[in-house]
This record gives sequence, C-alpha cells and structure tokens, in this order.
Amino acid sequence: MLTGKKTIVGALLIVCGLIIGLVISSDFNIQNQSLAQVKEVSPQSKAFLEQLSNALAEVADVVKPSVVNISTQKTVDTKDNPMGRFFEDPMFKKFFGDESPFHMPKKFESRALGSGVIIKDDGYIVTNSHVVKDVDEIKVILSDKSEYKGKVIGTDPKTDVAVIKIEASNLPVLKMGDSSKMKVGEIVLAIGNPFGLNQTVTMGIVSAVGRSEVGIADYEDFIQIDAPINPGNSGGALVNANGELAGINTAIFSTSGGYQGIGFAIPSSMVKNVMDKLIKFGKVIRGWLGVNIQPLTPELAKSFGLKEKQGVLIADVVEGGPADKAGLKRGDLIVSFDGKEAANTRQLRNLVANTTPGATLGLRAIREGKEMAFNVTVGELPDSKQTPPGAAPQSELTNKLRGVTIQELTTAIRERFNIPSKVSGVIVTTIADNSPAFSILKQSDIVQEVNRKRVNNVKEYESIVSSIKADEDILLLIYRGSAYIYVTITGKK
Repeated sequence: MLTGKKTIVGALLIVCGLIIGLVISSDFNIQNQSLAQVKEVSPQSKAFLEQLSNALAEVADVVKPSVVNISTQKTVDTKDNPMGRFFEDPMFKKFFGDESPFHMPKKFESRALGSGVIIKDDGYIVTNSHVVKDVDEIKVILSDKSEYKGKVIGTDPKTDVAVIKIEASNLPVLKMGDSSKMKVGEIVLAIGNPFGLNQTVTMGIVSAVGRSEVGIADYEDFIQIDAPINPGNSGGALVNANGELAGINTAIFSTSGGYQGIGFAIPSSMVKNVMDKLIKFGKVIRGWLGVNIQPLTPELAKSFGLKEKQGVLIADVVEGGPADKAGLKRGDLIVSFDGKEAANTRQLRNLVANTTPGATLGLRAIREGKEMAFNVTVGELPDSKQTPPGAAPQSELTNKLRGVTIQELTTAIRERFNIPSKVSGVIVTTIADNSPAFSILKQSDIVQEVNRKRVNNVKEYESIVSSIKADEDILLLIYRGSAYIYVTITGKK
C-alpha cells in the first residue's frame, strides 16, 4: 500500500515538473518571439535620412539671416470706413448717444506684419506690395534683432512686388535662383515671420508651376507650394535645395484665414525683373500691345473656324495702339511673339510686359485660317500715373477727381462695352489708388454730368472739372451696367 502511494506521489511530481517545464519553455518562446519582432532601420536609410536632415538644416542656416521681419503702421480714418460712417450718423447717435458701445474713434493706428528678403548688402529688401502699401511707418528687424526704419523705393501692385531700403551695410544677401528650372515635386523651404514668429522655417514641395488666373495680381505666374505659410509670411523667401531664392511667398488659398495646404509664391525671375526696374526707375515700365485678349477655348476655335489648339485670341484692338498700327484685327489668333510661343494669355501678357517700349518685334497670328507675320513696335503700358492714348491728362487737378483719367467715347469703345448710341459723355479709363474717387468710380463708367452740368466730350469735362475747388464735394451722373446712377465723391485721401 505504501509502495502504491509512493508511486502515485512520484507520478504527480513528474506531471508537475512537466507542466512547470512547459510553462517556462513557453515563456522563453514568447520572449524570443517578441525579441524577434523588434525591427531596426537599415544603416542605409539612417544614413540617407541623416544626410537629408543635415542638408535641410544647412540650407536653413545659410538663408535665415537674409530674411527679415517687417512691421508697419498707418493711421486709419473711420470716415473712409462704411461702418464708421454709419456709427457716426446723427440718426444713429440720436438713438444710442455718443457713449454707444458701437462708437468708433475718428482715427486709430493699424499695425500689420510681413516679411522681406535682403537682395543687396547695402540695405535693399524685396517684399510684397500689399505689405508696405500706403503705410506711414516701416520697421525692419534683422535676424540679429537689430532694428531699422524702412523707406519704400517703389511698389508694383500689378505683380505684388515692392522694394524698401534701410540704412545699413554688409548685410547677408540671399542668392537669386532660376525659377524657370523649378519642377513639380521639388523640395522647397519657406522662411518668414508667420504671426510674428521670427525666422520660422517650413518645408514642402512644389505643387505646380505657372499658376495664373488666381486673382491675386494682374501679372501672375505663380509657383504653387504646400509648405505651410500663414499671415506674416507675405514677402518671405521660398528657397530651393541650393539655398537660393526661388520666389517670394505672397498668398494662401484659404476658407478659414489660415494655412490649408495651398500657397503661392512669385517666381524669382519675375521678382528680379520687377525689383531691378523699381530700384532703377522707382516704377515698372512695361510693354503694351494695345489689345484685349482671351484664352482660346474649343468653342471659340470652332466658331472662328480655327484648327489650332493653342494661341491667344484678340477680343479687341485699341484704336491707334501698337497692334492697330501693325495691322492686327479683332478675331486674330496670336501664336507667337518675338519668336516665342504664345500658348496662353499668361505667356503673351508676360512676354509683352517684359519688352522694352519702342522695340519692334515679330508677331505671328492666324487670320481666317492663314498664318500671317506682323512687325509690332511695342508701346508703353499706361498706368495710373500715365495718361492712356486719347485720354485727358488730370495731373494738374487738386480736387476730388484728381487721379481720374477719362477718354472720348469712340466707336471702338462703344462696341467693346456695348454702349448705346444715345449715351453720351466720357469714359473713365483709370483711377489712381490714392484718388478720393478710387472706391467710388470704376473703369468703364460713363460720366454724363458733373455737378449737374452736362458733359459731352473731354473738352467739356476738363472745363467743368478744372473749376471745382479742392474741398468741394462732387456730384456725378454716370452710366454703369445699363443703368444711370448718381454718385458723390466726398472722402479725402
């Protein structure tokens, strides 16, 4: 009996030992399996990523000293603000009084932030036109925290490029790159001062090149990027992998006001062309053909009987302009300018703008299925400081119509704007940004009366307007969009 019990106990001990052994063995297997699942980055990948990281850090270190912070200040008059005029209305005050919570001060200081890039070691800095437009004071802060007062050398709203200058020397200059070599997918860095956070560097790729019809400027050839940029980045540097300036960050596409993955930069080739002219002349002198152009769509090509897939269609020719003198007509399809392809409106507009006025160049166009050659002597693009051909000079005016240029109603203009024969007067061609009439009148408005006096031509307009005093309000009857309306010009700028 004792022997049987010993046998049973021995068997139990053996079973327990087996179970313990299996558990221990299982535990070791789990640990071994767990250890086997741990993976490591290959030495090749580590080396590549470390090299890329070091390269980006080196590029950032090289270019950051050339990017500056720009802060601006200007005095805003609430009389120029529609809401300000509403809250100051006597009827509004009658109900709410002067202590109304809606009461606005007559004037207040407005401050804004932006960025800039040092382009010459003696203090020249390129930025966006909208950063420094109409400001009273510019403060520039360098990467070493030193501060300088900035002075505007010139602005070009048509490309949103401006040049300012500070009194300094031996400054770090960012080398200008060749934006024409930029490729979609290329790595770029964006450097600026978003929300006042100095020397912020972000990375992304080029999403697209040659972006136009964005609605930001008159002359567009944007580099689209996905590198994060935000308010305050305007005027900052877009840098390529060589540490060169590839563009000037200018705008974002956003429905919220913040970064949403789409940003735009002005290419360095356009920036260089504009800044050189601003430094030399204080303004940008552009070539002018004297035509209104539009893209060639399949529908238009069919209507005009054109087999071509590319080109720029002439919608109108300015009477007496360079194209008119060269023999071009409405409906002609421009396919090349100065030996260069004119595949779309952006290409042609930029080619002509970059041409020196007075130069005679070759242009090829298709008319009724036949390709024709023309020699065009390029004119100078009229701007708000110039009087277009046939327009009345207004530079001598000191009243509230200063900065407004007008022109006779010619047959070509009537056809272009579909103006009925019964409508007489003069047509508004340009309104200067600093004119009191800037936000009231529009291009193509027909001025019929000035202070209740009839206007039939430029001579009558000049006679009436020249007798108006500087502080006198002006009442105009204008024809706009198939309707007659009265407008008053009372604001001062």
